[in-house]
Amino acid sequence: MAKVKAFTQTISHSTTYQKLTLSALVLALSGLTSAVVHADQLADIQKAGVVKVATFDANPPFGSIDAKTHDIVGYDVDFAKALAKSLGVKLELVATNPANRIPLLQSGKVDLIVADITITPERAQVVDFSTPYFVTGQQFLVPVSGPDKLDDYAKGRVGAVKGTTGEQALVQRYPSIRVLSYDDIPLAFTALRNGNVQAITQDSTILAGLLAEAPDKAKFKILPDLLSKEEIGVGVKKGETSLLKAVNDELVKLEQNGQAEQIYNAWFGPESKTPQPRSFKIVAK
Repeated sequence: MAKVKAFTQTISHSTTYQKLTLSALVLALSGLTSAVVHADQLADIQKAGVVKVATFDANPPFGSIDAKTHDIVGYDVDFAKALAKSLGVKLELVATNPANRIPLLQSGKVDLIVADITITPERAQVVDFSTPYFVTGQQFLVPVSGPDKLDDYAKGRVGAVKGTTGEQALVQRYPSIRVLSYDDIPLAFTALRNGNVQAITQDSTILAGLLAEAPDKAKFKILPDLLSKEEIGVGVKKGETSLLKAVNDELVKLEQNGQAEQIYNAWFGPESKTPQPRSFKIVAK
């Protein structure tokens, strides 16, 4: 009996040890998971010494390739440079298009989106947005012979860029409209030139920049009516509160010290190819 009792106690002690070991392992894994979930991307960026920013390379004046330097330049690029400087790191630009902006951020291939991305409730479910640093509206670019009212295109063929709010706004306002989607605005403009669509829609500033550089600009016009109002923000990965605060703080600082207006004037002011008065201020959330 003594041997049986001893054997039973051994099993009991072994089982208790296994339970304790398993509990310790679960706690360790839980702590590790918590650490991963609460990782500070701002600290990671500063440790790496570089911030990767998704921006356009075919949407002037927000982002396009400079013919002489072959660098990406534009309104968004200047803000990306200012943000990188404020973080004390180097800037690495990653060329993107409207449909690929959010996937790049979510996959960790970029740290920020500074690519004319409109703040919407749907996008805010998967991306955190900074305070707006640009305000614009959707307009139509049409042939000079085309109608002057948006409603005249309600049942027509209108080109839009994939993954943009303009694409969504067309269907919401005109359920019977036929939307043809393109990878970028130059392709949409080509479709308009070829007669595949009767109009194209995009932010007013992008259309103004597109038309200003077009060799055949006399053949087209921008309709005055707005399809929608757009507030543009910097996209940050969900939950990265420290990085978002750093971005917001710098944007407000740029407004207060006059640099934001200088950037605007460089791309949209009287001396630019797309002159438009500045009608907004960057304010803290």
